[in-house]
Amino acid sequence: MFENFANVWTIVGLASDVIAGKPLAMRVAGERVVFFRDGAGKAVALMDQCPHRGVALSLGRVSHGEIECPFHGWRFDGAGRNCHVPWNPDAKTDHLGAHALPVREAGGLLWLFTGFEPTLEPSVSDTFLLRNAVVCGQCVTWRAHWTRVMENMLDMPHLPFVHRKTIGKQVGPAGGRRMDLAWEEQPFGARVWGKVDGAPRPSHLEYRYPNAMELFIDPPGKLLRLSAICIPEDEATTRLVLLTARNFARSSLLDPVFRWMNRRIAREDQQIVESSLPAVIPLGGQEASVRTDAPTLAFRRIYRQKLLGGTVVAPARSEPTGSGDV
Repeated sequence: MFENFANVWTIVGLASDVIAGKPLAMRVAGERVVFFRDGAGKAVALMDQCPHRGVALSLGRVSHGEIECPFHGWRFDGAGRNCHVPWNPDAKTDHLGAHALPVREAGGLLWLFTGFEPTLEPSVSDTFLLRNAVVCGQCVTWRAHWTRVMENMLDMPHLPFVHRKTIGKQVGPAGGRRMDLAWEEQPFGARVWGKVDGAPRPSHLEYRYPNAMELFIDPPGKLLRLSAICIPEDEATTRLVLLTARNFARSSLLDPVFRWMNRRIAREDQQIVESSLPAVIPLGGQEASVRTDAPTLAFRRIYRQKLLGGTVVAPARSEPTGSGDV
């Protein structure tokens, strides 16, 4: 399960995306997952597969914090416990549960653990903990492997070419100029700084392991940050969560403007990234690289060393697993 993306915390959207009384279906690293709110109002997640006949629980309904299978009406709580088996009052339900996955709501974001027993909590960017920051989000889907999408988000040299009409204006034309990039490892991943002809760039970005990038634009006296979370749906599809945080123009009526800006920047990348061959980032030496590729090469090493080949095995159903507790 969760092949090549196992045992990590990932943002999957805004916490507000999970609405009481409604199932929310997602696909993460080849696995179906359904989110809903339990009887206490906490966001929880189950593998989106009824243990009875394997159908998608997300096609069912949520009532009183339990999700009901659409096929035979079996009901499960947020911990995966089987709460009711219609027509079978004598059923021993302790081994008829669904698989629950750890979920957290932190910084206004919805986090999923791609495994069953996390040893650490999610690493939340300080941006999403600021009281004066307004965050709006959206999702787009790209036909590309998530590693290609992620390395694009860490790549600065492409800005004046791909984004010449938007954020690339800050960098200006490349010409005969020199760009230098510094990859500084951090507990959460890394911080990337850039210089052009020796002059530090006013913006920088952070890589947050395993699959998130945050771009710090911050105009004078203001906060403006764009985040991209690259969620693998399957080997050929990435769901990209785009978040914009700001401490100005705070009215929600202006959220569509900031969503449009972030979506426009992403669209400038999309066709180019989707054309990449091979589809998955290759092993070292199979593509030509230069000095300014240092951040993307660092990400490739992290992927190969920490994620590639990883998987998890679902526990036996003899007792409930997972928790929606924060």
